Amino acid sequence: MTQSSIVLGVTTLVVGVVSILGVLFARGQIETVEDYISARGSAGEGTLTATLIASSMGAWILLSPAEAGAAFGGITAVLGYALGSALPMVVYAVIGPRIRELIPHGHSLTEYTHARYGTAMYVYVLVVSIAYMFTFLAAEMTGITGALSLVAGVPAWQTAALIGGFVLVYTTYGGLRASIFTDTVQTLLILPLLAIGFGFALLELGGAGAVYEGAVSSNPQLLNLGFVSGIQFGVYIAVAVLGAEMLNQAWWQRIYAAENDRVLQRSFLVTAVAIIPMIFVSGLFGLAAQGLNLIDGNASIAFFLVVDEAFPDSIVLGIVILAVLLVMSSADTLLNALSSIVTADLPRVLELSDETLTASARALTVVVALAAIVIGAQGYSVLAIFFTADLLAVATFIPLLSGLYFARLSETGALLASVAGLIVGGLFFPLARPLLPFASGLPAASYFASFLSAGIVSAALTVLASLGSKGQFDFEQFEQKIQRLDEHEPMADGSGQRGNDQ
Repeated sequence: MTQSSIVLGVTTLVVGVVSILGVLFARGQIETVEDYISARGSAGEGTLTATLIASSMGAWILLSPAEAGAAFGGITAVLGYALGSALPMVVYAVIGPRIRELIPHGHSLTEYTHARYGTAMYVYVLVVSIAYMFTFLAAEMTGITGALSLVAGVPAWQTAALIGGFVLVYTTYGGLRASIFTDTVQTLLILPLLAIGFGFALLELGGAGAVYEGAVSSNPQLLNLGFVSGIQFGVYIAVAVLGAEMLNQAWWQRIYAAENDRVLQRSFLVTAVAIIPMIFVSGLFGLAAQGLNLIDGNASIAFFLVVDEAFPDSIVLGIVILAVLLVMSSADTLLNALSSIVTADLPRVLELSDETLTASARALTVVVALAAIVIGAQGYSVLAIFFTADLLAVATFIPLLSGLYFARLSETGALLASVAGLIVGGLFFPLARPLLPFASGLPAASYFASFLSAGIVSAALTVLASLGSKGQFDFEQFEQKIQRLDEHEPMADGSGQRGNDQ
């Protein structure tokens, strides 16, 4: 086991350097609240792709895919996780230009919801979106605290406080611009570290053949492409991840950050292709952990169980750096996303100055980060935390995003479809089943039934509501209802023009 003092020192150095770079880059660039929560039209293809990859690759890629392979269905579960994680990027490449065309001066998912549907749906989506992103952040903190505790015996609260505290420094100061810049730096470090780590792992474990033989001897089903549990996991994790990412404000911010539609589409599609092999290879560590008989009650850290077993201390430190960078890349993204939601939404209920809005955004960032730090130190299952938030999102994303295309879909129809999907999915949700007084009369609980029923019910009711409604929404209202948050004219960079970005 690597000494905790060394790991803490390396962690402090990494988060400190990244934080300083973020602060220095943002210095002098944050003059209005618009500057703080938006980097509108500023990111070219390289920068946007880098921030998308970094934001996509939180520490969860070292945790959840390996846990899926070790405990939820073997290689088919891992493959489903990889493909499911790429799917939202493909969807955003399709709907991103539509969002920019209809809402050229927009900022947030909830802002769109209020303008398209009204107060009731807005409140519901606000709660679901914030709950998802907060849960994501808490899961990231949970994963990194468990990992450093395993490889070096670092107390969970020290890891959570150290990483969370430094990320707060540059996110509260520099907003989205600092986040995008540090994402670029982190991507340049993360990609080679991932390649080196995975390559070294194969060498230390005796090559792909040795890993295969170990997994087969432990549980042959783990490598069976026809393994029913693995297939089911692959299907429902794809649905779960798609629903969750559609309600992730971070991607809406980056839609507006793109210089134009071409940059947006190419960057999201390149990201989709890039993350598939990374997640798949990471998930194979779960199979290796099973083959080495390392799983003993906590499959969430299967990746780090293999690292601790097979790697020398020098390589372990490299993996620690990688994990810390991954957490920072997703944590700053989520904190900025949460901040932007509140900043864009507060003016609906209160008349606040630009300075007060910026201060409110920074205060919320601090509160959310502190809460995530506390939860992250508790050691819960990473996938269990994710699944709870995913169910909320799966029941909501189809009715919500249908409003971009179906003018006849009403607020009542969208809200009823979302709530009905959530109720039906909740009846089958394993974590909720013990809380139901009539559970004994229901079919067996499973994530497969829960996520699919939530998505199918909400989608079916959305179609029925659209067909049955007599009213029709005028999409041109978006430009009237959603404006920039500062007093300046819209920037003439192409991001505020309708339909001209090619």
